[in-house]
Amino acid sequence: MNRKKLLIIAISVLVPLLVAVLFVFTETDKSVGDWVYKLPALNATINFICAILLITARVMIGRGNEQAHRRLMLTAFGLGALFLVSYVFYHASVPSVIYGDMNHDGVLSQAEQAAAGGWRYAYLFVLLSHILLAVVALPLILLAVYYALNDQRAKHRKIVRFTFPVWLYVAVTGVMVYLFISPYY
Repeated sequence: MNRKKLLIIAISVLVPLLVAVLFVFTETDKSVGDWVYKLPALNATINFICAILLITARVMIGRGNEQAHRRLMLTAFGLGALFLVSYVFYHASVPSVIYGDMNHDGVLSQAEQAAAGGWRYAYLFVLLSHILLAVVALPLILLAVYYALNDQRAKHRKIVRFTFPVWLYVAVTGVMVYLFISPYY
């Protein structure tokens, strides 16, 4: 196995581990400014733009416009990297928000849970599927980009059959997660 593929494996393992550690050990950092609380909206916007770029890139390759496809996909990849940095920074600075926590005390009381109702279960389903598929998407995306940049077209086409729908799902559900949780920020 070459060094680039080993790097893809390392990144694919380390990034989810880092995110998991952040969720367990993050405490509020009083030194960060109020601008940090705007990062979830930025992240949702990045996810939305990525979804549009993915769909447009799919249309472009379908029309045989490889140049436009390549530019769109590299832009989506760059935005995905920006999202990841922003996401990690936010979760390293601010504790997670709990769906239904109306009084923002970090505890979901029975009354708050009852008020959230079935929407909480819908949110949790979207969130958990989003997280699971984001972990799956990372190595797929890295391999797809690797194959594309190294002109391994057959391997690229084969992997993007799985990568495209997974990445698109993650991008769309990222926006949905934000829309679900934003009233509780």
